[in-house]
Amino acid sequence: MPARSGKPFACAHPTRRSRTRSTLQSVSLSPARLPPDVTPIPLPTRDGVGPSCVGLPAGHWPTFLDFFLDRFPAVSRETWIARMAGGEVADEHGGLVTEDRPYQPHQRAYYYRSLPDEPPVPFSETVLFRDAHLLVVDKPHFLPVAPTGKYLQQTLLVRLKRSLGIETLVPIHRLDRSTAGLVLFSVQTETRGAYQTLFSRREVRKSYEAIVHWPPGSVLPAVRQSCLVRDEAFMRTREAPGAPNSETYFELIETMGGHRARLRLSPVTGRQHQLRVHCAAIGLPIVNDPMYPVLLPEGEEDHAHPLQLLARSLDFRDPVTGEQRHFDSSLSLAPVSSSGG
Repeated sequence: MPARSGKPFACAHPTRRSRTRSTLQSVSLSPARLPPDVTPIPLPTRDGVGPSCVGLPAGHWPTFLDFFLDRFPAVSRETWIARMAGGEVADEHGGLVTEDRPYQPHQRAYYYRSLPDEPPVPFSETVLFRDAHLLVVDKPHFLPVAPTGKYLQQTLLVRLKRSLGIETLVPIHRLDRSTAGLVLFSVQTETRGAYQTLFSRREVRKSYEAIVHWPPGSVLPAVRQSCLVRDEAFMRTREAPGAPNSETYFELIETMGGHRARLRLSPVTGRQHQLRVHCAAIGLPIVNDPMYPVLLPEGEEDHAHPLQLLARSLDFRDPVTGEQRHFDSSLSLAPVSSSGG
């Protein structure tokens, strides 16, 4: 394996100028998401997906092909040669990368990902609101917001780009793939920062709805505060000793048959899997959660039993128009039987 040396060279982060990705990571980008001091992306968006970007560090790879084979061992030599022959790999200046081109460090390379075995998501999104600056969409369960892992075309962002023809769309906040409900998108580059600031300053009131397990004698606390950390070994979030960095308020909406209850969850913070971890921590795990409190073996996804968690409403003052905005999801959590989940 060629020796790696030199200072890491990272691609620009697609949404935040103050952070960069590691040299040995690649990200999917679109021209509207680049900071003004970064060279425009040389490959166009294709089927709603921008090219991925990888930084080229100092090293002793003889050719670009050798670097890509080392960097992406799961992708075959034949695949990279076919991509390069098809004009699907370029440097940051727009020069096409061929299989015998000598390696040149300290720049970026762009390429198209392909996922021939991408699993279909048989549910549709619904656009609830659209103006010149903002797009509000109901996301179904099982659909990722943006390209990740084994999902590329089957993502909310790519579906919307293809159906609406808005290449500048960028999600303003996160929503887990397994969670349904409201997602906000920025339409214009010029006003994107104003909406992102709303979330970073916690000026958006978010309300979720969940159906949880409700054993006899259950008691619902008003609030849960804890220190949440990522457990990278299992790709989960867990509570740990330390100063609280997460806060969720709970409200009982109704008790249901089969030892279930419907709750309203109001997160103050937005840690990954926060609501799922907090519900499990108080002994009221969300129905059909395959990760909390117990990580279940990965199997074929059961679309008939989605996680019973819904991003129900969003409230904020629009930083561009000055209007008070309130959005409600048009989705509902499915009735849950005592045997389901």
